[in-house]
Amino acid sequence: MRLITTSIYEQLAEAWLDRKRHIWVEGGTAASKTFSILQLLILIARSAKSPLLISIASESIPHIKRGCLRDFRRILGDTFEEGRFNKTDLVYRFSQAQIEFFSADDSSKQRGARRDILFLNEVNNIAYDAFRELDVRTRICTFADWNPVSEFFFHEQHLKDSDGSSYIHATYKDAESVVPPEVIANIISMGERDPNWWNVYGLGRVGKIEGLVYPYFDQIEALPLGGDVIYGLDFGYSNDFTVLTKNVLFEDKKLAYSQELIYEIGLTNAQIARTMEEKGVLKHKDVIIADSAEPKSIKEISEFGFNIKACIKGSDSVEYGHQKVRQYKQHWTKDSLNCIKEQRNFRYIPDKDGKFTEKTTHRYSHGMDSRRYALIGSMRALPLMIG
Repeated sequence: MRLITTSIYEQLAEAWLDRKRHIWVEGGTAASKTFSILQLLILIARSAKSPLLISIASESIPHIKRGCLRDFRRILGDTFEEGRFNKTDLVYRFSQAQIEFFSADDSSKQRGARRDILFLNEVNNIAYDAFRELDVRTRICTFADWNPVSEFFFHEQHLKDSDGSSYIHATYKDAESVVPPEVIANIISMGERDPNWWNVYGLGRVGKIEGLVYPYFDQIEALPLGGDVIYGLDFGYSNDFTVLTKNVLFEDKKLAYSQELIYEIGLTNAQIARTMEEKGVLKHKDVIIADSAEPKSIKEISEFGFNIKACIKGSDSVEYGHQKVRQYKQHWTKDSLNCIKEQRNFRYIPDKDGKFTEKTTHRYSHGMDSRRYALIGSMRALPLMIG
């Protein structure tokens, strides 16, 4: 296994060798934060001369599987041995060390057996009580990384200055030697369109969450039974994502439960139709509300046998839709990672004087639009005034 490292890895290794109790890594996107921590933990595990337990946790199991665990496999590459990996318990065994992956909201892990090393991925999405329970049961060192979307307990508790801590600030510039040029170009381009996004994901500085379109939601394991089922479809292709969401609504209680089923770029209408069928959308039955700006796509998908309808635009239709969605108590299944990220970042854009307009952040609008179409389309007594 040959490691290609960045300056962030070098800083992590130095902090580890200095026996720091906490190693905090705050910064922007494509900065090699998570990847570098995993590289170091793998090296520590491979070099262990006596039993060593390393725990890696994030806010949910789907988040772990599509984030840290995927990167872990990528780093090991051809040296990853399936026989050493317990897929049920998510534990990989080295000669002396074990690395386990789990959800930080697992109370049995929080108050269970101790560990030697802990890594909390995107710790800003983990409750302080969970962090404290896990950290106090860690013997040697706790690593943590995050994008500084807003202040959280790290800033509130002034943990940066606590004894035995090492703080590392990271941006894409720390990983320019390994990040593709087109990725960097995209980061810069997105930053030019959204100053707050650039502050957080480009410069790695603490951002502000004022102006969120949908500030509140909860996460659930799976969609509940009962309720009205309606799908929302937002079209994309080369630059924008095609997003399909399944939504279970309890209109009388104003409860909305949603799951991300498709979130991809480059899908043709035939591929969308095939994927919908694979995801269990029933032809000639399930109602799908789609973006009316794509009548040709709607017609083509309907020819595959799907009950797809165009949303109806009206005056101030988008803001009307936002207001109606906010009437529901909103939930996402934990495997809806992209839509969860969207909701945490979907904001109204301020004008030059700092006053919020009705314009929203396009980058984080695709899943939000998909759900909006479905929720407003479900209101049978109201016109489908969405855009």
